[in-house]
Amino acid sequence: MNKTMIITTLAASAICLLGSCSDDEEIGYAPATTITIATKALNLPADGGEVATKVACGHEFSAYTTSEWLTVTPGNSIGTEAEVTIKAEANDGDEARKGVVIIWAGGSRDSITVTQEAKSQTPAEQITCPIKGYKLVWHDEFDGNELSDDWTAAIGKGDNGWGNNEIQYYTRESATVADGKLTITLADDNGTIKSSRLYGKVETGWKYCYIEARMKLPSGKGTWPAFWMMPVNFTGWPADGEIDIMEEVGYAPNTIHSTIHCNKYNNTGTSIEGNKVTVATSQTEFHTYAMEWTADYMTFYADDTEILTYMNDGSGRDAWPFDAAFYPILNLAWGGAWGGAQGIDPSCLPAKLEVDYVRVFQK
Repeated sequence: MNKTMIITTLAASAICLLGSCSDDEEIGYAPATTITIATKALNLPADGGEVATKVACGHEFSAYTTSEWLTVTPGNSIGTEAEVTIKAEANDGDEARKGVVIIWAGGSRDSITVTQEAKSQTPAEQITCPIKGYKLVWHDEFDGNELSDDWTAAIGKGDNGWGNNEIQYYTRESATVADGKLTITLADDNGTIKSSRLYGKVETGWKYCYIEARMKLPSGKGTWPAFWMMPVNFTGWPADGEIDIMEEVGYAPNTIHSTIHCNKYNNTGTSIEGNKVTVATSQTEFHTYAMEWTADYMTFYADDTEILTYMNDGSGRDAWPFDAAFYPILNLAWGGAWGGAQGIDPSCLPAKLEVDYVRVFQK
């Protein structure tokens, strides 16, 4: 072989090593391996969570995702088989989303498709008032995973236990939103009983409306849940009025009270200013508590049962300070002048007030 032929042969060999001598050859990859995935299409709810599927390969494998709302464990398997757990953050968007998890083993790749539902929403046009002539002006269905800016949280113990010798310390953190509901949790935190008291649309409120909340009440002696209203431009109590749509105390379970407060009627015990009904499953099921408020009367309801109608007798502000804007309040107290009148039972903690929604309608 002459010198020219030798040089030509060496050059050709180098090209084969650096490049590809044939379209059918793959250079620089390990031999392909079979990847078996038990479930290749996974669905997760809007509020997040995790789901697992089994992966088996010819040897160790890696699992990863480029979707920021997904995490995958383990990222690298120890053996040839492993259960891959995929965790999704809550989806606060109005549309469903899709992500992909890649399984890489040797020269082979396969994928798992993850679909997550959109945040559940109740379209406003589908929400109607039980009483004709009203339209929806504000609502909170407690979708998503955090409390909206429409709510302001009370902080601390207040003056004289919020005026009632109540024991709890209010925090915002005791109110959580998940699974389409608001939960106020009353709990013992290293000797401090913590709960929440939330004010809705405190700067504006509404003058005359139909307002309702669907709730499941806590159980246990010492609990005192309430759904009530106070005036936006408050100067003094009871002159400016107070509207208690729903109250219950734990030592009298399933007894629902509706009451008004003003100068003329303020805890005087008459049937004019307050009444009660029994809701047998108030602590185990959701029920709707509501009030229709006009310039002439306020009527209170538990589901479809009328509790109280308080009339404007025309005698003036001492009896009717209710021609002004009021805002709604949700809270869960512990003990106090009424809630603790027959003692408290710490063994019932933690206790929870659950709220499905709050809705306000006006004519």
